[in-house]
Amino acid sequence: MAILEICRLGAPVLREKAKPVRRLTKRHQKLLKDMTETLYEADGVGLAAPQIGISERIVVIDAGKGLLQLVNPVIVDSEGTQTDVEGCLSIPGVTGYVTRAENVVVEAVSGEGRPIRIEGHGLLARALQHEIDHLDGILFID
Repeated sequence: MAILEICRLGAPVLREKAKPVRRLTKRHQKLLKDMTETLYEADGVGLAAPQIGISERIVVIDAGKGLLQLVNPVIVDSEGTQTDVEGCLSIPGVTGYVTRAENVVVEAVSGEGRPIRIEGHGLLARALQHEIDHLDGILFID
């Protein structure tokens, strides 16, 4: 495993719409492990592949209840609203209040290649939305 360099604001890849993963390969498995190690080393809650320079729809999240490794995540339902402070590993030292859904349902493929459905509330819902935004070239400062 390796600690990957996190792209900073201004890197073009952060503004691109990431490409779907067609087939989970050994390269993706290694990428997920490296992203996980990078996330924990940076003391973050989530990390999207574009943040490490790879324009693919892959995220890792740990909002305090265990690691999620998600491939091609899609928000299929949301409800309620919450406003709280957010930051981003790609924009160190900057925070801001962002309003997001309080609850979300996300469908994805797990790091093991199985379809999964996640119901996120509170911080997990916020993290899921934040990381999926990265896959669409959207930053919390937008």
